[in-house]
Amino acid sequence: MSAKRLKRQLLKKKLFNKNRLVILNEDTFEEIFSLKLNLMNVFVSLTVSTIFLITATTFIIAFTPLREYIPGYSSTKLKKEATQLAIKSDSLEQVMRQNNLYVESIKKVLTGNLDYARLNKDSIKVEDKTTEVADLNPSQTDLKLREQVRLEDKYNVFEKAKPRVNLVLLPPVKGHIVEKYNAKNKHYNISIALTKNTPIKSIANGTVIFSDWTPTNGQVIIIRHNDGILSVYKRAASLTKSEGDVVKSGEVIALAGITGTYPDVQLHFELWKDGYPIDPTQFIDFE
Repeated sequence: MSAKRLKRQLLKKKLFNKNRLVILNEDTFEEIFSLKLNLMNVFVSLTVSTIFLITATTFIIAFTPLREYIPGYSSTKLKKEATQLAIKSDSLEQVMRQNNLYVESIKKVLTGNLDYARLNKDSIKVEDKTTEVADLNPSQTDLKLREQVRLEDKYNVFEKAKPRVNLVLLPPVKGHIVEKYNAKNKHYNISIALTKNTPIKSIANGTVIFSDWTPTNGQVIIIRHNDGILSVYKRAASLTKSEGDVVKSGEVIALAGITGTYPDVQLHFELWKDGYPIDPTQFIDFE
């Protein structure tokens, strides 16, 4: 018998030689638990247990939320929340840009600057600074056509011209016009002489989009109506409506009076359509 074969038989004997694991009471030496086993059983048990632990750990890491508590793994919930916050942040940034442009447009109306006045939030877009500026100066033919249309609107409303304003507009006040609308001089309002505490009324149903004091025009209120129409009431002594209020046609929105350094009582009234001023006297009878 060779030495190599002898070693194999000894190893096999050790692996399969039965042993007994006994647990005794230390004081009485009473047998509490005993277990028959051999080295092969121990090896197989340890191997199976190790494979089971590896499989269970892999399953937990790959298919259960518990992996989020393991250092080095990111949370799926946090990823979703981060994505949603990024989308909301982008949307809020866009809304803020639109609101800033909208506020700037309101300021242009208050100061009478027509160079860039966008008065409809839905039409506000961030303009590309690289866009070439077109020549907007009207030609002589265009000027003649505009003058013809203006005269038709003023004197032949029921016969030829179709009204550009589809609403029935009531006068905000009744009084004498002391200063008329003049687009050439960028004077877009009409000035109406009033007595103190004369109620100023809304010309149509609408929503108040501005209601506050300004250093140049005193108390000012702006109302947005249908068909892209804005009515602007300047130099009021006090306001009865706030921003966001819904008003009805003929409802009192302010009271006339002396404001700031102005010694007389007047209402400066403006009418805007689609971002451009129009002569209020073409649509409203003030006297």
